[in-house]
Amino acid sequence: MPTRILPAGADPDAVRSLTTLLSQLPDAEPQPPVTDSTQLVDGLARLAAESVDELPEVVVVHERIGPVPALELIREVALRFPAVGVILVTTDASPGLFAAAMDSGARGLVALPLSYEELANRVQAVAQWSTGVRRHLGHGAELLAGAGGTVVTVSGAKGGVGATLTAIQLALAAQASGRATALVDLDLQTGDIASYLDIQFRRSVADLAAITDISPRVLADAVFRHDTGLALLLAPGEGERGEEVTDRAARQLVSALRSRYEVVVIDCGAQLGGAGAAAVEMADTALLVTTPDVIAVRAAKRTVRMWDRLQIRKAEETTVVVNRHTRSTEIQPALVQRITGTALARTAVPANFKELQGVVDAGRVHELDARSTVKQALWALAGELGLVKAAEGASHRGSGRGPVSLRRRKE
Repeated sequence: MPTRILPAGADPDAVRSLTTLLSQLPDAEPQPPVTDSTQLVDGLARLAAESVDELPEVVVVHERIGPVPALELIREVALRFPAVGVILVTTDASPGLFAAAMDSGARGLVALPLSYEELANRVQAVAQWSTGVRRHLGHGAELLAGAGGTVVTVSGAKGGVGATLTAIQLALAAQASGRATALVDLDLQTGDIASYLDIQFRRSVADLAAITDISPRVLADAVFRHDTGLALLLAPGEGERGEEVTDRAARQLVSALRSRYEVVVIDCGAQLGGAGAAAVEMADTALLVTTPDVIAVRAAKRTVRMWDRLQIRKAEETTVVVNRHTRSTEIQPALVQRITGTALARTAVPANFKELQGVVDAGRVHELDARSTVKQALWALAGELGLVKAAEGASHRGSGRGPVSLRRRKE
């Protein structure tokens, strides 16, 4: 059986040279190259979803790939697709980089300029390793797909549109259905999840920022276990510490959470920083919450365009959720979809703050009455997004219509 090899790199000349050399290897079947980290991870996820047998045995990552640095990308691929062997191609073949690559999950390193014999030997060894792992584990999709947990980010078009409440209720719905769920507050300066749940905490996401290898034990020490069963990772109490959480730290954190929890819900707030941008870029589903008024919808459009300009996420890969919806308002969900160019959640959340005021003021939003139309809508949204094993207490459907983007797809 030929060895399927997927080259990945941002430099067209380097990738062309690599592909040409790979095509000369015996029993090699080079795949069409991918040019950035998002295409690589999304492409592997799509192949794994179709059939585990469709995954390539070997992925060859060039050091100049982006936007995610090569070693961080290798770590994510190794976590999500554990039977896919990764080789790093680099000009730096020093022992230090070799050790760092192995720690990240690479199965080999090939120095530039490329040598046919070195590349052939390394590809053969990694292919044999990959085949052996698959034979040992069997062909069950759950064993080899390696997709890990589902990551959902919730961002606000502007402040005060209900992003935090949405994130909390989505996480509660997932946890209540029996799925291990983490709720993360990446609104680093003004995060309010702790206030909504009336909890006191010692550790925050900032305490993980300087850790280069977030082990399960380190992660467990940082999370706060809520009475509902949710694992909470909270924004720092001192807002200035939010600057410690870089985009790189956020990527490592999301990867670690994805490997440990079935569902990861991240509140990114309304202000875009490096950490939030990294989370949105890595998410399986990115929600943008808006209210049906001119100011909020304009803000949503600005956010979508900014994400696209910064190559964080395309408009069609973003799902807008309309909060505080009423049938009498002039701006209906379908119009919001046309203005923003995004996908639209079928579930619109009704305007009924009277249901919320008591539990919000008490910091007990997890005790919101199951008869609440707001809760029913948000739990229905969780079911729509595939975050729950079965929809519980969620029968309300908003009037919004349109396709919902559940997974990132890059062409």
